[in-house]
Amino acid sequence: MNTFGNRLRFTTFGESHGSQIGVVIDGLPAGIRFDIDFIQNEMNRRKPGGKYSTKRKEEDKIEVISGVFEGFTTGTSLTMIIKNTNQKSSDYEQIKQIYRPGHADYTYMAKYSIRDYKGGGRSSARETALRVASGAVAKLILNELGIEVTSGLYSMGKIK
Repeated sequence: MNTFGNRLRFTTFGESHGSQIGVVIDGLPAGIRFDIDFIQNEMNRRKPGGKYSTKRKEEDKIEVISGVFEGFTTGTSLTMIIKNTNQKSSDYEQIKQIYRPGHADYTYMAKYSIRDYKGGGRSSARETALRVASGAVAKLILNELGIEVTSGLYSMGKIK
């Protein structure tokens, strides 16, 4: 399944090396202030970079397709897309017969009976962008209700 949640559900679609990825969020109440800048800021925090992450650079620019009118949610399905601008499927041609350690290549094939070797298809880390966008929308609801969620690390091993 590509749908998660109960009262607030999100369904993701698209592949890592397709033209776009997207999410449909159902269960949003009408009248929630929709702050695209807040969502984009959350997306910017997720962007890869650094020595040990992918060299692929994506803008992760959110586009709202439906579910928002004059800055507020309408109560209907909210659909957002992110266009993939840096997909280079040919980069994966040399490894199309190799299952990569640390990736979901084998489990993807076992689940779907097909292997998308071009960056992992649906099992790519690219799909996490949609989870971040969905989480940002959930944060908007919590903000509207005056609810703040915080977390921290209490202990790790013997260190407290």
